[in-house]
Amino acid sequence: MREFPPFRLDTVNQCLWRGGGAAEERILLAPKAFDVLRYLVEHPGRLVTHDELFEALWPKTYVQPEVLKSHIAAIRAVLGDDARKPRFIETMSRRGYRFIAPVTEGGSASHATARENSATVTTPAGPAPSRTTNLPETVSELIGRDADLRQIRALVSEQRLVSLVGAGGIGKTRLALKVGKDLLPDFADGIFVAELGPLSSADLVPAAVASALGLSHVATTRSPEAVARAVGSKTLLLVIDNCEHLIEAAARMAEALLRASPGVSLLATSREPLRVSGEYVYRVPSLDVPAEDPQSMEEVFGHSAVRLFVSRARAAEPRYVAERRVAAATAAICRRLDGIPLAIELAAARIVAFGVDGVAALLDDRFRLLAGGSRTLPRHQTMRATLDWSYELLSEPERVVLRRLGVFVGAFTLDAASAVAASVEIPAGDVEDSVANLVGKSLVGADVGGPIVHYRLLETTRTYAREKLIESAEFHHVARRHAEYYRDLFLRADAELEARPTGEWLASYRPCIDNLRSALDWAFSRSGDVGIGVALAAATVPLWTQLSLLTECRARVEQAIAVLGHQVAVDPRRDVSL
Repeated sequence: MREFPPFRLDTVNQCLWRGGGAAEERILLAPKAFDVLRYLVEHPGRLVTHDELFEALWPKTYVQPEVLKSHIAAIRAVLGDDARKPRFIETMSRRGYRFIAPVTEGGSASHATARENSATVTTPAGPAPSRTTNLPETVSELIGRDADLRQIRALVSEQRLVSLVGAGGIGKTRLALKVGKDLLPDFADGIFVAELGPLSSADLVPAAVASALGLSHVATTRSPEAVARAVGSKTLLLVIDNCEHLIEAAARMAEALLRASPGVSLLATSREPLRVSGEYVYRVPSLDVPAEDPQSMEEVFGHSAVRLFVSRARAAEPRYVAERRVAAATAAICRRLDGIPLAIELAAARIVAFGVDGVAALLDDRFRLLAGGSRTLPRHQTMRATLDWSYELLSEPERVVLRRLGVFVGAFTLDAASAVAASVEIPAGDVEDSVANLVGKSLVGADVGGPIVHYRLLETTRTYAREKLIESAEFHHVARRHAEYYRDLFLRADAELEARPTGEWLASYRPCIDNLRSALDWAFSRSGDVGIGVALAAATVPLWTQLSLLTECRARVEQAIAVLGHQVAVDPRRDVSL
């Protein structure tokens, strides 16, 4: 315990105390901000350089100077310190900081801590505690999320458990923290965040929540129920962040709090729902992207995905100008990255080396391009790391099914997934279960708005799954099954054309167009099967015609005829026909 009146730094319970007696108040800081303050207080009176702080608190990790500045700003805010006339922390321009207040050694724990430890685990007597929070300070603007913020704030006000669910890099944590900041006036006992991302064991979840809430007397417990009883009837919001890798433990913790602590509301972030009674799931969408043929430059730069790209591009390269010359390339980048904020931020940072047109051109090798992200959050350093995090959390059957689904391009049905991904070790029924689980874990999207449910992988996820499929040495086998499935499908479609209304027939088969093209490309490739390709090209003539894609139809048919002519020339005895 170190004292610098009117504050005491409690290094055991990772918190700050202000005042004394009945007026004593606990103040919680974000963990890294607390570490910065502790280091300064442990070295009073001398210059602590930026490099020394980085080496001590972020060893072997590069951290942008703005991160340290944001922690210093948060510390000054709780200390009531003025940077121009400091009482506690003096800024040494371009060098570092010096803690200038006198510091004395105190006891191992303050009398306030002792009082808390002796209290019951129900609501403490006396006046309500001051509103506090350990939410970290934001270091950049949240762009394009106004509608989401309004909806989530409304949900948190109405529901006790709201889960923000979405793919990695979609921005769940940023949304949750911003909602927490916005709702601070609504929760008398504060808003806190428990970060589960760094935890490796489910046993640590209750202790992490207790620590986040400042419940020092249960800070070592493994019991969710003990933490919930300690919270008692306080009115607070707890953000449980990054639940997916400890999903069952997070669910047990949430359930215990909901049952025993009527004043607690929960906002969870995860790549899959907690599946707790009373949970309301909000699926975080991608940012909106421009259409393929935007009408104007103003239309391009009005979309939230593009506005995020422009903001991050300017931060990386101040000379960047959002102008007509780069509008088309910027729109293409945002579309191909599916409006995923993390991917867009990573791409924007690369314009320093490649320019906007260069980044657009390099997206075919997106995992090499989309690197150089957060140095302090490993799973956000690259898009590959983000997807690796999700992939490693899957069961083995789910991994196999996901990588086999990487052969699909665009929309596909559950029947298609079962026909292509099933095998001896994973029967069709298990494929269907795995697809449902992958939808729940935000790796596969589902469009349930029409009479037939269609599934789709985001382009970055599909690229990742396809790479895994190639690594598994299954690609050609799965690509053959994919082509065979669409050959058989369109042979049936050809026979149905006269029996079904044209509009209904098109509604069923138009969504297959991207997979049809992919199947034909594989069939006529060096490692493909021209027999499948010829049959597929012939069977799909009605679809090309109905969609008025006559030029493409002609090219595909001529390709098939050319292959047939070559085969007849090589072996006139071979009986191959359309």
